[in-house]
Amino acid sequence: MGPLVMLAVIVLLIVSMWKIFVKAGKPGWAAIVPIYNAYVFLQIAGKPGWWLVLLFIPIANLIVGIIAALAFCKNFGKGGGFAAGMIFLPVIFYPILAFGDAVYAPVAPAQA
Repeated sequence: MGPLVMLAVIVLLIVSMWKIFVKAGKPGWAAIVPIYNAYVFLQIAGKPGWWLVLLFIPIANLIVGIIAALAFCKNFGKGGGFAAGMIFLPVIFYPILAFGDAVYAPVAPAQA
């Protein structure tokens, strides 16, 4: 891929994350701050902030990332298939979530 194509993809993903964060009532600029954007992603997913530490642990980060992506999508009214799309094809699914009609409506955690 040429450098201009790569730059265009990066800009598209940043703009998409910015718009998604704003949809969820979070500051859009958080999308461009490393590590903090993962923390905000976890907040939107409804997961505790300490899970950020788990994202730095090999293997655990894969599991936590998948669980967070599922919860993230669920809070936007999307299912597991959409979460898989966000994981494997982010350049397509992040813009769909950002510029589509999805609305942030946090799902209450299950009561024990």
